[in-house]
Order: sequence, then structure tokens, then C-alpha cells
Amino acid sequence: MKLSFVGRWSMALFASLALGLGMTACGGGTVGYMWVLGQEYNQVMGFKVDEYSGNLTEVPNAPFSSNGSVPVSLVLKSGGRYLYIINQGVCPTSGCGTAHNIGQSIALYSVGGDGTIVFQQSYQSQGYYSMWAQMDSSGSYLYVVDKYSPGLNTNTNLYDAANSDGNGSITVFSTDPNTGRLTLVTNSQTQKNGVNTPFWEVGPAPIMAKSLGGCLYTVNSGTTNGLETITPFSIGSGGQLGFTTTGNIPINEVAGNATKINSINGGGSYVFLTDGANSVLYGYQASGTCGLSALNGGTTVLNSANFFPGTSNPTYTMLDSTNKYLYIVNTSTSSTLVTTPYSSVSALAINSSNQELTPVLGAPYPVGSGPTCIVEDPTNQYIYTSNYLAGTVTGYQINPGTGELTNLTKGSTFTATGQASCLIISGAVS
Repeated sequence: MKLSFVGRWSMALFASLALGLGMTACGGGTVGYMWVLGQEYNQVMGFKVDEYSGNLTEVPNAPFSSNGSVPVSLVLKSGGRYLYIINQGVCPTSGCGTAHNIGQSIALYSVGGDGTIVFQQSYQSQGYYSMWAQMDSSGSYLYVVDKYSPGLNTNTNLYDAANSDGNGSITVFSTDPNTGRLTLVTNSQTQKNGVNTPFWEVGPAPIMAKSLGGCLYTVNSGTTNGLETITPFSIGSGGQLGFTTTGNIPINEVAGNATKINSINGGGSYVFLTDGANSVLYGYQASGTCGLSALNGGTTVLNSANFFPGTSNPTYTMLDSTNKYLYIVNTSTSSTLVTTPYSSVSALAINSSNQELTPVLGAPYPVGSGPTCIVEDPTNQYIYTSNYLAGTVTGYQINPGTGELTNLTKGSTFTATGQASCLIISGAVS
């Protein structure tokens, strides 16, 4: 069949438009980019997210080096142009917390228009054994959580690990809007020998933090008076963290069981913690003073008969964009209920009037082995989990009316890189 000049011109025009919009014959446009950490090889896998199917395809030149050892956390600067990867490093022969770990670093990357990332330079936090990082709501300040805080050596007047008091710390950096480069912010509230300390101290053994509005909440796995705690800070001008009048907030144990908090997350005015040892969810409502009050009783036993019997070891949570649905990743399952998937995502609906939590129909949903983190795409259609043991990403489509999850149309499992520890997703780079 021969086409007329007009027909040939129309087809050529359509092809040009399709290329310009990132369209292909088997999908739609790219609505975001995803990066997944891999601890086995200290790598970062990059994916494009398809708008119409949620399908993931690798970005050019992936995987990328994390430029450090044991990547544990990654943060995007607002606008999506710069990515920060937190490398925990490997403990030195002298022991963890005695010096900076081997390969411990904060690696800065620029993000290309096709989702590729290019390493720029590395920075070092003031503390030891990095655990997590958060950006403030404006994208101007980066907060890095370290398990061990530095202490002042009175002989050298310098901070080192040997003089640490056993608490953890937060190092604060300002981020350059044009280059993404980091500049250390010192603590104007605490001075030693007349000089600002280069960090903020938190409770013992912090594991994770969450920035929410003008507040930063750090959860501490070490105990104070027998209880794990949350250290709340207000985020002030210049990235300064303000000590609140409430001080460390104790996490109340359930039925006398020793808690084992392993994550903190939230959205809107909600903050949620997971207790992996007891399969408990702790819910809080945040106040304007960075205080926390128990949400509808405060505790939910996730593997009880009224919720998700058979699930165990919840490790992370995510609120959807509407703050109506809470998704919880579970790394394991009770062996007595073999019909329940080994690793899964549970889902809860949040009643906005009384904050009551009710299970979403069909949950829990199976995912790859050992899920660690969960994210929602920029168009709020899909969620994805990074699966540590499987080295994969699992994707689902969200029903916005019910919170239910369904498989993606072109397959829901994607190969990432070994020991996929966490992931992040962004929209268009600007």
C-alpha cells in the first residue's frame, strides 16, 4: 500500500511528537525516575517509570557506583536535580563508633534528563556510623543521622569518637541551589569552649528520622530509663534544629514487651513507627510544637485476628499522597499460616474523623523477599517496594477509592541490584 504525501507527512509528524514526548509503541511517557540502592555491590540501579503501565525500564549506564560502602539511605533535593546517597561504610578494625567507617560518605550526584546520575563529590558527617538522612521541606538543608556522636577531646580541643558519650547525633548541611554542594551548619545553641558544636545530639543509637512540616523526629533504638525514645526538633531559620520543651518522648511498650522500633515515617500530621519484634504499629498525631500525641489508642497489633494474622516483622511504612491509606512492608510470615505470602505489604485505611485504622480488602499483598522501603510514584498511581533479599523491586497499582493494590499490567517484578536496601522516586527533573 502506498501512502499519499499527506499520509506520509502525518505519520512522520506523529513519530516526531512521540519521540519528543517520550512515548513508545508499548507504553506511555516517563513520569518519573527511580533509584534503588544495592548493598551487595555498592551500586545504585536507575529506572524510568512508565505513566500508563507503571513498568520500569533501566536508565542508560545503570547500575552506578554508590561511591562508598554499604549505601543505606538516599535523598533528593527538591526539583530532582541532585541526589545524595548515604554510605554507612564498613566498621574499622578498632570497632564501630571508634572512627569513621571505611567507605562512610555522603555522595552527591547530579541527575540528567534521562535519569542517569553523575557523581560530583563526597562529604563526611561529623558523627560515626551513618544510619539515615532527611531533607527539610524546602529542600535547602540535609540532615544526616549517625549512630555515634563525636565527643570533645580536651587535649586537642577537637571532636573525636573516643570521647563520645554514647548518644547519637545529627549533622546538618545547607545545600547549594545551583550545584547541590554541601556546607556544614554548626549548632548555635550549644557551644564548647566558646565555639559552636558541629552537630546536634540525640538519644542513644538512633536509626532513622522523619522531617514533617517544620519538625524533625529521630527515633532512638537505645533505651533511656528502659524505653526507646523519639527526639523531636523544630526546624528553624538557617537549618538550625531547636530543642523542644518536651525533650525525648518515650515510646510506651505494649503489654510489657520490650520494644524493637525499626522505622519512623509519616505524612500530613501523622507519624508512624513499626516495632518489628512485636509486630506493632505505633501511631501519633503531630502538634505545632513538634510534640506527639497517641493516635486513636496509639498501638495496633498488626498480626492480630482483626488485622493481618500471619504477618510478622514490619519494617517500614508509607502514607499515600492523600494521607488516607497506610502501607506497611512485612519481611516475614508466621509459618503456621502458609497461605499468607512470606513477604508482603499490608494496607490500612485511616478514618479522617476518628483516626480509626481498618484493613484494606485483599491485603496483605505478596512482594519479593525481604522488603525494606516503599514509595509512591509522582502521579500517585503506583507503589513500589525494594526487596533486600531478592534484589528486586515489586510494583502495584493503587485503587484511589479503596486503597486496594492490583498487579501491574506488564509484570510487577523488576531486577534491581543485590541486597536492595532502599529506593526513592522523583518526577521530572527541573
